[in-house]
Amino acid sequence: MTDAAMTEIHTEAVQPRDVYKSSGWWGVIFAIVTEGAVFAYLLFSYYYMAIEARADWPAAYPSLKLALPNTIILLFSSVTFWWADREFAAGRKAEALLNMVLTAILGAIFIAVQLAEWHSKPFSMSSGPYGSLYFTITGFHMAHVVVGLLITIALTAWLTFGVISDRRQTGIPIGAAYWHFVDAVWLTVFFTFYITPHLI
Repeated sequence: MTDAAMTEIHTEAVQPRDVYKSSGWWGVIFAIVTEGAVFAYLLFSYYYMAIEARADWPAAYPSLKLALPNTIILLFSSVTFWWADREFAAGRKAEALLNMVLTAILGAIFIAVQLAEWHSKPFSMSSGPYGSLYFTITGFHMAHVVVGLLITIALTAWLTFGVISDRRQTGIPIGAAYWHFVDAVWLTVFFTFYITPHLI
């Protein structure tokens, strides 16, 4: 069978915005469910230890100086990713590419700020239950941001070189689903480490 025929079969099976027929879509959905469960277990461990080992918790509230702006940066990156998907669906490829580049830049900034915040902490992973949980959970999230950034860079390259086209564009909503998941997880992590101590 010729390459042209194979391409025709593929495009008949998965139409441009018919992302729900894509195996990639369901793959990322199952990955999100699995990873979401892991984060739920980790956060449960934090809340359990916060009650059981309160004496080992830091006396000072965690600072919002870097965490709050970094949260805004990550949330804004979800907006630019969503806008990239919307623009491409409307046929505005240049605008889609611009927003994808902005998403990658914002993701890289988030990583840089998170590394700076880690460096500024007066505790380490071996400082006790709090330090161990803080660096495990935020580090696990950071790993997901790095994966999301690599996906964004790949989508940017595919948009640049025309790999993603009018008949093959499911990669963008699939990548967006993962990126939005990473952002949603950060909101729970941010609330856990930076907001709840002020509420107790």
